[in-house]
Amino acid sequence: MFSLSMPSHHQIALRIVRRGFTLAELLISLAILGVIATFTIPKILYAQQSSQYNAEAKEVAAMISAAYDAYKQQGNTPTTNTSAGDLTPYMNYVAVDSSSTIDLFYNASTRACTGGYACVKLHNGGMLLWASAGFMGTASTNAIYFYFDPDGRVTDGTTNGPGKSVCLWLYYTGRITSYVNLSAGTVYGGGTVGPDPTYDPPWFQW
Repeated sequence: MFSLSMPSHHQIALRIVRRGFTLAELLISLAILGVIATFTIPKILYAQQSSQYNAEAKEVAAMISAAYDAYKQQGNTPTTNTSAGDLTPYMNYVAVDSSSTIDLFYNASTRACTGGYACVKLHNGGMLLWASAGFMGTASTNAIYFYFDPDGRVTDGTTNGPGKSVCLWLYYTGRITSYVNLSAGTVYGGGTVGPDPTYDPPWFQW
């Protein structure tokens, strides 16, 4: 004759304890999660920052283009001497800045907002710098340029970190681009230049 015996509460408790995690296992799991977080969180934050910077740079490019259109609509005819400074009355910015220094484009160092260069602080926190030289001509290859530093300050110096500026080129024809899409033989105040994608920061894409 068979008899069925129910397990005691003590036996059930032991089985539950045996099915749980030991302290060592929990510590190992936490250590693994910590290593994963160390490698993934910075990448996520960098991707978010890059996306934000890229969106801001495109807004700035659109602002420059709109300012050029507004300049012409006000009855002004661009000449060889028309410079970026002539467009600033048609731009939306917080203040003129003549004391800051910003990071230049990728593989370059820094530049101060003085000595032939001017800057304005933008609402997105970035800084827009340009040279005093004009178009130097009225051909389709004549251009003026702007540096947009997304964080508005020197954060990288001569290194190629995430805070480097993107150089935006405005052609006499109204086309605006960056180094990656420059026309060959582009004429500016310092001479001539051609397309060079290595000068665009990694966070910027059209």
